[in-house]
Amino acid sequence: MADTADDLSAPLGQKTLRRKRRFRLPFTGLQALTVALGLFLATFAGFALFNDNPLGGEPIARVALRQAKPAGEPAPQSAHGDTHGTTVPKEAKDTNKETASGEQRTVTIIDGSSGARQSVVVGNGEPAASDGSAEPAMMAGINERLLEKSRYGMIPTVADGLKSFTAYAADADRAKAAKMPVVAIVIGGLGVGAAKTTDAIMKLPGAVTLAFTPYGSDPGKLAERARAQRHEIFLQVPMEPYDYPDNDPGPQTLLSTLGPEQNLDRLYWHLSRLQGYAGIANFMGARFIATDTVMQPIMREATKRGLSFFDDGSAPRSVAAQLAASQSTPFAKGDVTIDAVPTPLEIDHALAKLEGIAKDRGFAVGTASALPVSIERIGIWVKSLESHGIMLVPLTTAMLKSKSSS
Repeated sequence: MADTADDLSAPLGQKTLRRKRRFRLPFTGLQALTVALGLFLATFAGFALFNDNPLGGEPIARVALRQAKPAGEPAPQSAHGDTHGTTVPKEAKDTNKETASGEQRTVTIIDGSSGARQSVVVGNGEPAASDGSAEPAMMAGINERLLEKSRYGMIPTVADGLKSFTAYAADADRAKAAKMPVVAIVIGGLGVGAAKTTDAIMKLPGAVTLAFTPYGSDPGKLAERARAQRHEIFLQVPMEPYDYPDNDPGPQTLLSTLGPEQNLDRLYWHLSRLQGYAGIANFMGARFIATDTVMQPIMREATKRGLSFFDDGSAPRSVAAQLAASQSTPFAKGDVTIDAVPTPLEIDHALAKLEGIAKDRGFAVGTASALPVSIERIGIWVKSLESHGIMLVPLTTAMLKSKSSS
């Protein structure tokens, strides 16, 4: 009947178009979105449960390691005469090459705040070979009684009451230092850039203390040269900053997330990289040095091995001073970062501030890097320092004066 009525009401000569029936989904658009989202979550959960990935989806990198070739055996070559080996990043290719033993690698350190990239050659962080071939060479002028063997190489120890702190402290007129204000200058970050390190060694007076990182192709050789020029040396130990790993001090960094045994094992690796240092210092490490539970074993180990501890002053919440005092560890803390603003005028202002602290308190410690402008301004300032009634001393002398005045 409905069709007949439509035919009667349609205009003459025209056929009625039949209305098409719409296909309707059994659920609404919102329901479809919910179903799709559920399927996605189920797939993701299944991947997480059944995929064998203990890192839980964290970013990973795969590195091909080349096995060491026996002495005298040539490396395989391609048809074009190219030596086959591990592929290295472009920015590191022209900087350093692996040694024949495969015990070194190139690492790019990225500063999270500035984005600056620096490629350095470091040891692989693995235990030394059983034949000792991977161990750093013994430096000249080292007292072998103050060393003991670890799985990474030789590390400091105490022998018959003799300690590295006293054995490797630079010479100073301590009687004179006791009667007048003193200033110690510590130049840090050395050992990676040979040119800058050499400038610091040769252009600054022996009373300036030099602090070496454990990285570089051969930090021991540069440290040995520094000691030959009568510089006192310290070893900087990489420690976890607050923005780690965006800001990464380097391989074998001491971390607040690791247990005491793991951090001590990493500390031994750093201690074995060179010899002849009077103490250790933090390299970065604002988070680590402010965490009492992880710093305690490190300070205790430093004391046990006859070393002093230098806090560069970059971490406002550092607990190093309290821990050092509780264990009678020789200690000092940086008062002024001399080249925080690396311009001649600002460096001169920082040095003047350092003088003021020394006159008020009796001693002061300044820290700087081996920038050419820093070395130049410090070198000029040192020449007129005694005329201001202040004595430049090695860091160990400032530590002893700090302890006697506390």
